[in-house]
Amino acid sequence: MNGFPILSVMLAVPLLAAIWCVFAPGEGEARATQARYVALIATLIDFGLGILLWLGFDQAGPRWQFTERADLFGRFSYALGIDGIALLLILLSVFLMPLCVLASWKAIGKRVPEYMAAFLLMETLMVGVFAVQDLFLFYIMFEGTLIPMYLIIGIWGGARRIYASYKFFLYTLLGSVLMLVAMLYMARTAGTTNIPALLAFNFDPVVQRWLWLAFFASFAVKMPMWPVHTWLPDAHVEAPTAGSVILAGVMLKMGGYGMLRFSLPMFPDASVYFFWLVMALSMVATVYTSLVALVQTDMKKLIAYSSVAHMALVTFGLFAMNRQGIEGAYMVMLGHGLVSGALFLCVGVVYDRLHTREIARYGGIANNMPGYATIFLFFTMASIGLPGLSNFPGEFLSMMGTYRASSWAALIAVTGIITSAAYMLYLYRRIAFGPQKNADAAAMPDLDAREYAILVPLVLATIWMGVYPESFLAPIRKDVGLVMERVAHAHPPSDAQPTPGHPAPAHAEGQE
Repeated sequence: MNGFPILSVMLAVPLLAAIWCVFAPGEGEARATQARYVALIATLIDFGLGILLWLGFDQAGPRWQFTERADLFGRFSYALGIDGIALLLILLSVFLMPLCVLASWKAIGKRVPEYMAAFLLMETLMVGVFAVQDLFLFYIMFEGTLIPMYLIIGIWGGARRIYASYKFFLYTLLGSVLMLVAMLYMARTAGTTNIPALLAFNFDPVVQRWLWLAFFASFAVKMPMWPVHTWLPDAHVEAPTAGSVILAGVMLKMGGYGMLRFSLPMFPDASVYFFWLVMALSMVATVYTSLVALVQTDMKKLIAYSSVAHMALVTFGLFAMNRQGIEGAYMVMLGHGLVSGALFLCVGVVYDRLHTREIARYGGIANNMPGYATIFLFFTMASIGLPGLSNFPGEFLSMMGTYRASSWAALIAVTGIITSAAYMLYLYRRIAFGPQKNADAAAMPDLDAREYAILVPLVLATIWMGVYPESFLAPIRKDVGLVMERVAHAHPPSDAQPTPGHPAPAHAEGQE
């Protein structure tokens, strides 16, 4: 693969397919069918390239691999390259996209070419977020993802889609304005927009606090953290099924990726200074959103609130600033991307049959949909964090890292694990078991071949990640160590216990 611009190809394939979908000749159902197949083929090609990326990545090699660079104007350049942290998030993105196309095969009947084009454009931008190495190119990709998702929610969403799409767009856009101002300052101060160079630049500790807050305003909304999370339930409820999968599976992870790529290594002193701010917000999110999830009557809204609670585990682990915490936070992002996407797909299966997400309209469907009930139970157990499934390694490591940084924060975080079992099992019992009160729900057919083709790969990936997490931890181990080196000097020396504003020192636990 030497000299082969694989990252540029991965960006170009879905972009060209999107252009084809919009401008392809034909009319009516023939054009819609053509768009479906073009989107499926393009996303499968990108998935194949993602596998090549995984196989070609050298864990013992240099940090930045598959690099490409072309200077454009001024300090702005077209620069691509990945490390282990970016690699796995790119793989998650290209893995979910073909499943989203299949999930939309029958569910979307209007403006199909434009719908597929929006998803293909989304894929280009998502891969770009994780692959770019220029500060302003990252901003373009990061903010660019808002446009296709805004269209997906606003055109193909539910009854309140206009409200939800505007709320989603305004929340995330306004949060990122401050980040752009901070980027302009960073480029002027450091004299470069190259992200690897900025990772080695030492900004003034006092200035770091303002830069950190500016980036945090954007990443906290994107994750989302309490109290700027309110756009997420509305967006999930109104979005089509595939839109919810990408929103929960990948877009929320951009906030965590930003904190790991920018906040911790570029602003280490500020990250230590704001330790208790992040921990406090995460503690509130864990308790509050878990309790809110317990009383939801809409399946999508319940899973949306559970996503906020799970993202709190990410911020707990990242700002514990030790190896277990950071690696655990990253694993939570990957595991949640698989499981939350699968849960939304499971909701989409019954929604396509009954056209309602109200929990009370279901009940006892294990009788007439045993295959569906089995797979839904599997992902319910995975969401809870059952050992042997994808969420367990990340949650365990995140809890361990958080405990090393603050036992109080870990105590509150544990309540989120307990309540997640409560609301997920309560949801499953009301849907799958009990008396069948509604004849239309009792008459729903079980999964067909297309639906099995969507859900079985997610089942296999969930088991793989839970049984053999080392295959996901190994690529990021060196990169996590480099992040820890950046934050290590900001820790109080020879103090193994955290003080206000200071988590436990990274060197207290060793580098491995």
